[in-house]
Amino acid sequence: MSVTSRYRQAWEGFWNEAPDEPGAVFWDAEPAVTVGVHLALFAPLLADSGLPLVDLGCGNGTQTRFLADHFPRVLGADLSTSALDHARRADPTGRAEYRRIDAAEKGAAETLHAELGDANVYMRGVLHQCEPEDRQPLVGGMATLVGERGRVFLAELAEAAGTVLRGLAQSPEGPPAKLAPVFRHGIAPGEVADAAVPEYLRSAGLTVVASGELPLVTTEHTADGTRIELPSKWIVAARES
Repeated sequence: MSVTSRYRQAWEGFWNEAPDEPGAVFWDAEPAVTVGVHLALFAPLLADSGLPLVDLGCGNGTQTRFLADHFPRVLGADLSTSALDHARRADPTGRAEYRRIDAAEKGAAETLHAELGDANVYMRGVLHQCEPEDRQPLVGGMATLVGERGRVFLAELAEAAGTVLRGLAQSPEGPPAKLAPVFRHGIAPGEVADAAVPEYLRSAGLTVVASGELPLVTTEHTADGTRIELPSKWIVAARES
């Protein structure tokens, strides 16, 4: 199956309106506090760091460009043409490659795997934004991409983040300026049960190698100037041996 058309259109609308300037998008924090922290966790756990790396749900490519400085071949993949337009404008020298792909569509994932071979996959904060029925197929697509030798690094909002986000959305002043467009385009963050994420992986034939907790750092601040951080969990997974 492929993702729902509503989900695809919501993201296209969001990225079509999103500004180009760094830090304008709610979750698009600088790599030093996002993928840089993640890299220190997952790089030592990769079975083969020479494999291509796919940044799945790459958005405007901020994290992709960082990864391209650390791996021999990095491909940013996203559903949204507008997101990839942002990514290419921000990467004029082509440090990474960018591709429009619906990884929840089995054939699309198989086609990309046939081109790349086994790959390592990085995915941050995508599952909770998916329609519930799209989540297992998307994890299945990741499993196809990693094949036998690749590994997945998955960072996902914890259940507790839902309480924080609802509080921000329902504040008397309304949601913070950078969060408001997310809700306006109908991609309000959903909740994924903490126990569901390893189950999605298991059902796709992947097993958890390591896991832990880290805040998901955003670009937005509260009225007192405190940067908003959301509870999140991370997992490294590999094909079951």
